[in-house]
Amino acid sequence: MSDLAAPYRRTGTLDGACLCGGTLIRVDGDYVAAVGICHCRKCRLWSGTITGYFLAKPEAVHVEGPTKSYASTPFASRSFCEVCGTPLWLRNNEDDAEYELMPALFKAADSFPVISEIYCDRAPAYGQLKGDHTRATQAQYEAKNPFVEGDTP
Repeated sequence: MSDLAAPYRRTGTLDGACLCGGTLIRVDGDYVAAVGICHCRKCRLWSGTITGYFLAKPEAVHVEGPTKSYASTPFASRSFCEVCGTPLWLRNNEDDAEYELMPALFKAADSFPVISEIYCDRAPAYGQLKGDHTRATQAQYEAKNPFVEGDTP
C-alpha cells in the first residue's frame, strides 16, 4: 500500500479506543488517511471478518491501557486489548515498521477511502467490495511478498 498511500499521507491527531474503552490510541503525527483491505485467512480469523488497516508512523502512535500481542508470523505480531479482545493493530517486528491500525477504532477513519485490496480472490461472498481501487489476488500479492503466509492459518 505504500506507493498508493503517498497522496493520502497526513499529519494530525486521531483518537481511538477499543470496545471497552480500556485501551486508548492516539495518532499524533504522520498517518495515511486511506484503508487497505486484506481477505487472507489469518486476517479474517483475527478480526472475524474482512480486515482493513491504515498506516501510521511508529513515532506517531501512543497507546494507553492493557494490550497483548500475538506473533502470528515469524516477522509480525497482532495486538489486541487484553480486556475485551478488540483487534488493535498488525505490525512487522522492525523498530521502524509502521503500525497497521484497525480503522474502526477511530471515528475519523469512517471517511477514509479504500485504496487497495489484497487476497481479493479469497474474499468471502459477504466481503465482495465494489469501487475503483487496486486489487491483488493471493498469487499476485505473494509473488511480490514471498515471505508472507497469509492464507495458511
